[in-house]
Amino acid sequence: MSDGFDQHEFVSSVWLMVPFWILAVVLWQLNDNIFYLFNFGYIGTAIGLGLGVYSALPRRKRDVGRKMTLLLVGGYMLGFLGLMQYENMQIEGFFFYLLGGLFFGSVIHYFVAKIFGPLLFNRGWCGWACWTAMVLDLLPFEDSEGRVKGLGKLRYVHFVVSFALVVAVWYFVGFTVESQSVNELYWLLGGNAVYYVLGIGLAFYLRDNRAFCKYICPITVFLKASSKFSVLKVEGDEDECIGCGKCSDVCPMDIKVDEYVQEGSRVLSSECILCLKCVNSCPEDILEVESGVDLGGEERLKER
Repeated sequence: MSDGFDQHEFVSSVWLMVPFWILAVVLWQLNDNIFYLFNFGYIGTAIGLGLGVYSALPRRKRDVGRKMTLLLVGGYMLGFLGLMQYENMQIEGFFFYLLGGLFFGSVIHYFVAKIFGPLLFNRGWCGWACWTAMVLDLLPFEDSEGRVKGLGKLRYVHFVVSFALVVAVWYFVGFTVESQSVNELYWLLGGNAVYYVLGIGLAFYLRDNRAFCKYICPITVFLKASSKFSVLKVEGDEDECIGCGKCSDVCPMDIKVDEYVQEGSRVLSSECILCLKCVNSCPEDILEVESGVDLGGEERLKER
């Protein structure tokens, strides 16, 4: 198993900044607003730096680079865009802006990162940028005991409740949304408080850091649908696989990675957050992220 510095991966990580900066400059010039230059430039640089650290570290320590990216991007989204700029980055903010016909930060963010983006980079948002996960991944329950069967339906209930709440407040209370108003801040603070209380509480109750992601997070309704068709997915060499199951043991989302590998397919589960823990744990170094085209597949998940 290779455990040294990977120059090719490091260079690729640095080059990943380029499209973000191109987007930043183009939007800046088209909209005559320097915020776009700062926003997309920062996000691209943060991702590039995090991936650079990831690729420079020994494989068994690379998760430090991923958590660094979570803090840099997630912290910026919540701290700067949310708490300082009063952008409601919660899913309710997205619904409010759509009803108001406003194409602002939250709408751009959801379309790029959570609706159309996963067609390319899978559920990388969950693994590398989510501000809820940046806290949950610091908790001590990394080794999941498996899924609680049927509990995942709660995320769809949460999605419907969030949408119904927005519609009710909009049409029956007469609430109107204004970008970067104090009301947006209140919604953001309230929504995040609920998410963190539920997420941390579930993690301790089920002894699973990612319990919130698996069972309650409403944003996965978007992510699971589009990530099925993702260009980027984990793939392994079935002829070189020794069947040790290590890749499945370390998966925080309870995916039976080894079964996909042994049947000669990419990891087709819509639960994959592209955290790459399976890639870095493989003793034969046969797993990697590959591009391709497929239409999703059967969910192969460990259950309790």
